Amino acid sequence: MTIGTLGRATGTKVETTRYYEKIGLLPPPGRSGGNYRSYGEAELGRLSFIRRARQLGFSLDQVRALLELSEDSGRDCATVDALARGHLAEVERKIADLTALQRELAAMIASCHGGTVGSCRIIEALGPS
Repeated sequence: MTIGTLGRATGTKVETTRYYEKIGLLPPPGRSGGNYRSYGEAELGRLSFIRRARQLGFSLDQVRALLELSEDSGRDCATVDALARGHLAEVERKIADLTALQRELAAMIASCHGGTVGSCRIIEALGPS
């Protein structure tokens, strides 16, 4: 399949696919007689794996590690589990940070009683302490 067909099948932009090839997440593709990139089921599966991992927020380095680990199907999955647990802890930390941010913004908005910008509690709260 062409790079465009691969992109449509996985929801990946052509530029992103080329970038993944450049950084080694996808192997260099075969070439057609007209020197166009040519992809098969293996590349489709690998790119789908990469896309799903990225949608779950794994970094490119984490995706690279997961891909390497996935190539040894007989290996104990403790390393994969540790990587996923570490990522989950990071996601939970970000959620806690966003929840605190949400509370702070809600409190700022609740302190607004209308009036002019000169007496705006939100502008005041954003200013220097």
